[in-house]
Amino acid sequence: MHPEIKATMMDYQLTIPSILKRARDVHPHKTIVTKMNDESIHRETYGEFYRRTRRLMDALRKAGVKPGDRIGTVGMNHYRHLEVYFAAPSIGAVLHTINVRLFPEQLIYIINNAQDRIIFVDKSLTKMIAAHIGEIKGVERFVIMDDLEAGEAAPLPNVVDYEAFLATGDASAADAEDTYTVNENDPAGLCYTSGTTGNPRGVLYSHRSIYLHSMAICMADTLAVAERETILPVVPMFHVNAWGIPFAAVMTGAKLAFPGKHLLGSALASFLEQEKVTMAAGVPTIWNVLLQHLRKNKHDLSSLHTMVVGGSAAPKAMIEAYDKEFGIRILHAWGMTELSPVGTVSRLRAEMEDWTYEKQLEMRGKQGPAVAGIEIRAIDDQGKDVPRDGKTSGEMIVRGPWVTGSYFGLDAPESFTTDGWFRTGDVVTIDEFGYVMITDRKKDLIKTRGEWISSVEMEGLVLGVSGVLEAAVVARPDDVRGEAPVVFVVARENETVEKKAVIEELKKHFAHWQLPHQDDVRFIDAIPKTSVGKFDKKMLRAQLTAE
Repeated sequence: MHPEIKATMMDYQLTIPSILKRARDVHPHKTIVTKMNDESIHRETYGEFYRRTRRLMDALRKAGVKPGDRIGTVGMNHYRHLEVYFAAPSIGAVLHTINVRLFPEQLIYIINNAQDRIIFVDKSLTKMIAAHIGEIKGVERFVIMDDLEAGEAAPLPNVVDYEAFLATGDASAADAEDTYTVNENDPAGLCYTSGTTGNPRGVLYSHRSIYLHSMAICMADTLAVAERETILPVVPMFHVNAWGIPFAAVMTGAKLAFPGKHLLGSALASFLEQEKVTMAAGVPTIWNVLLQHLRKNKHDLSSLHTMVVGGSAAPKAMIEAYDKEFGIRILHAWGMTELSPVGTVSRLRAEMEDWTYEKQLEMRGKQGPAVAGIEIRAIDDQGKDVPRDGKTSGEMIVRGPWVTGSYFGLDAPESFTTDGWFRTGDVVTIDEFGYVMITDRKKDLIKTRGEWISSVEMEGLVLGVSGVLEAAVVARPDDVRGEAPVVFVVARENETVEKKAVIEELKKHFAHWQLPHQDDVRFIDAIPKTSVGKFDKKMLRAQLTAE
């Protein structure tokens, strides 16, 4: 070290208020569009958003909100939710986005665990809160965001309408910036995991981590969020802050198109077409439903060049279908609540542009290399790095400035290595280019005759069978093999899938002793989903156990 030598750079704090001020100064004329629940369209500029957010900051202060207080939101994707996104952390409070798809006991748990003081809730979602109000502790006020759903809000105590609450604030008072000084290391956002095992775990983001994550997903080699784009986040704002897209869009001035509750099929396709959306982001199940709709209905989606897919693996069959049928690129990404969430993005490198389409498709089916700022390794059971040969599997561990170093109010040393890397629980291979391929979650691997089978790989192959809409693979106990794969299949509407066709496709890639028995190919109406849209394999396993 050379303590006598100091860098000459300013100590500029990386905070959410600085993102908000950039919207005021650089792109106040750009637009935020929301499709309300009654299908009407609300439009406001970033300049209007800035003034309303400043007013909301003052209203929160007058309501007694202090630095560190948690402000909960129970809402879909719309302009008022975005205002709370920026107002709460800009006065030093913590934005707590509450996953509305959690089981009731988990919903109650995270509200009480976070100790939310105020909760902003969509009118259409008040019923789920009202049904459990006796078990919710410490919430002093509920602010109702009118999403224009038909009917009245369910009764809640200490209620105020959002616009009436906003009117108590003074935008000019909130512009006294020295009143709202925050440090980049102060807490700014709180998200909980989906709680697939045990209670959900809280991850507390800092201003600095959100700012750096926003810059990272604006990079050309990641999501490339930019001013020229019109971005529609289908991923909910209650799911890891809609993958950080709202913060990045406000940072860059990208036009934001919020779909409200209109997330499927015709309603989504119409909104994409109407607003000439160029980028959209969501889980594979959303894009699978849209694909089936587009095959039967005509929409002009010529503006849409990229669909970001995360949450679970995008099947190669779906990537290829959007390529060849609609000229839309699927951009594969991976992340976790613990990573704010983006960790990898699978864009092709320049040297891959001359590869065959099949070889490119293979790379695009991977989760991709670590984004700048994130380090990734794969380790074996002894903690040693596995070869980066694209074949040898290991558990993925990560570190970086927007990776959590602990859980909120919970000691969980098993989630970290002795030298501080976060254990993701994903089993992966890493190739010579640094591209990560998730082969499975550790808990979802199937061990047959001492060898591991990747349920993810098997699912992807089944999805390539004609007529298959969805497929999920889980293990069942087997006296001879130890475990055997069970394939749950959902057929497309008005189409028939034969068990033989499924097994014949798997035969091309798996040894005979790895294949499911014919009776273990099962057709169901729908595969159960978790609160974040992933297949709920826990429920499928429970169904097998109950037989």
